[in-house]
Amino acid sequence: MKQNKKSVRICLWSGPRNISTALMYSFAQRSDCKVYDEPLYAHYLSRVSPELKSRHPEADLILETMENNGSKVVDMMMGEHGTAEVVFFKNMTHHLPGIDREFMSDVVNVILTRDPEDMLPSFDKVISSPSITDVGYEAHLELYDYLTSRGIEPVVLESKRMQENPRAELSRLCKAAGIEFDEAMLSWEAGPRFEDGVWAKHWYTGTHRSTGFQKYTPKTTPFPNHLKPLLAECKPYYNKLMSTLS
Repeated sequence: MKQNKKSVRICLWSGPRNISTALMYSFAQRSDCKVYDEPLYAHYLSRVSPELKSRHPEADLILETMENNGSKVVDMMMGEHGTAEVVFFKNMTHHLPGIDREFMSDVVNVILTRDPEDMLPSFDKVISSPSITDVGYEAHLELYDYLTSRGIEPVVLESKRMQENPRAELSRLCKAAGIEFDEAMLSWEAGPRFEDGVWAKHWYTGTHRSTGFQKYTPKTTPFPNHLKPLLAECKPYYNKLMSTLS
């Protein structure tokens, strides 16, 4: 596996609806950074059932326009990226099945989570009646345990904390990555970016309206009854991962 040693590679492992796009936009403001939007998405879709694939907006287009072979995607991630000193890969944790994780020892691994009470209703608006496999909480904790068992210490971020104090959380992440925090990371121009995946129009409308990390606002609508069983499944994984931050 060819590796460009001069670049710091940051692999974000997020669940959906976890302000991961905002974090990608933040890193895109750095003049020394190149960002990639969910390069393993087609690999994931190539492995799921037709029924599950059909629930993902633009699934066929993703499979047609992106590399389906996860090993080749990892080779790209670990290869050359021009003059970029920092390379940021926004990934979904549940896109990992079938991927050889050996490369993770050579990247900065970041696990981004969000309280499922906030996340599940948002996700359900795009993909209805999700399962725990769709939303990544179990996969987050499994990845955390995998990394720490091999002496790899991931950076754990939580969406609400990031929204409440983005400068402090970004500074913590940059320090872990061995790079300087850049004030430019705190704001961006409204609108889409050319790095956006072809699925952006279905998922990124809020980020496209934003010019920075939006302040956290508690939800005022009742939690949907049909999502309560899934919430009960997700909460223990979320709580255990959050315990690593205290």
